[in-house]
Amino acid sequence: MKKGILSLVALICLNCSDDDTTGYQPTSMPLEIPQIFSNNIIPPVIPNDNPQTIEGVALGKRLFFDKILSADGTQACASCHSPQTGFTDNTATSDGIDGVFGTRNSMPLFNLAWNYSERFNWDGKALSLEQQAEEPVENPIELHSDWNEVIQRLKNHPEYPELFRRAFETSTITKELTTKAIAQFERTLISANSKFDRYSLGQATLTEQEINGLDIFLREDKGDCFHCHGNPNNPLWTDNDFHNNGLDSVFTDLGLGAVTGDPNDNGKFRSPSLRNLAYTSPYMHDGRFATLDEVIDHYSEGLQNSPTIDPLMKKINEGGVQLATQEKADLKAFLLSLSDPSFINNLDFQD
Repeated sequence: MKKGILSLVALICLNCSDDDTTGYQPTSMPLEIPQIFSNNIIPPVIPNDNPQTIEGVALGKRLFFDKILSADGTQACASCHSPQTGFTDNTATSDGIDGVFGTRNSMPLFNLAWNYSERFNWDGKALSLEQQAEEPVENPIELHSDWNEVIQRLKNHPEYPELFRRAFETSTITKELTTKAIAQFERTLISANSKFDRYSLGQATLTEQEINGLDIFLREDKGDCFHCHGNPNNPLWTDNDFHNNGLDSVFTDLGLGAVTGDPNDNGKFRSPSLRNLAYTSPYMHDGRFATLDEVIDHYSEGLQNSPTIDPLMKKINEGGVQLATQEKADLKAFLLSLSDPSFINNLDFQD
């Protein structure tokens, strides 16, 4: 009798799979929406096929910091997107595992769930956050790996199969699930506790210089910055749209134009958020400006004309908005008030 029961158990186990998760579900983990966001903007974009879960975020965080994604095990996503620098790099462009530098600055990663156009990267090539996570793994000047090899390494790892089972109810590891996990973690990278945020909530006071800088930022006859970067009613501090902001008269990088094939899009790049400028230098899509002062000088008197210059660059004939020295200092003070030290020091975002 006992032998018959054991044989039955053995037969049942032979028909079991690693994906047998009867009664198990990952734990839902809705994003914690900051008050400054819930007061002013619509809810975040969360794909129906990739809901936020505790297990998914934990897996994504581990993958984001794990050098297993690179061909030689020397670099991770975090190598070019460091928490200490607002999840960007502190060099103009970043070098990959072979020591070859790219042509673009690493975009900072925060508040990504509120990019309503769902076009990521400087040129809008990636049409979702999940898709954005795919390309660096195989890019020859980034992690220079192969997704098939990465998946095999993850399958052979002593812990990852169980982590995937917990996150996605399957031990079958795929590229799609790997990028979904990374995207879940990246959506938790929320920055909303700058001095200006607290000022907007009545919890802090701006200096006179910072208030003057805000005025310059908003005035069309002064900085005229708000068209692309929003105002206090848009705490993202970007329109997430694509503009030619007068960096060049001749383009070595077509930006959005290379993606759409439309020459009217040549030289257009996504407007980055003005949050965390204290940590995310150098600036622009190619990291050409080492300091915030250089950025302000560009818009003040350094604009370059070209066929696709954005109409918002209204003073192109004068070279820029022509700010006085004190106005530049005031504008800089305001811009720095948008930086959030709690974001770069948040232990939930650390390796």
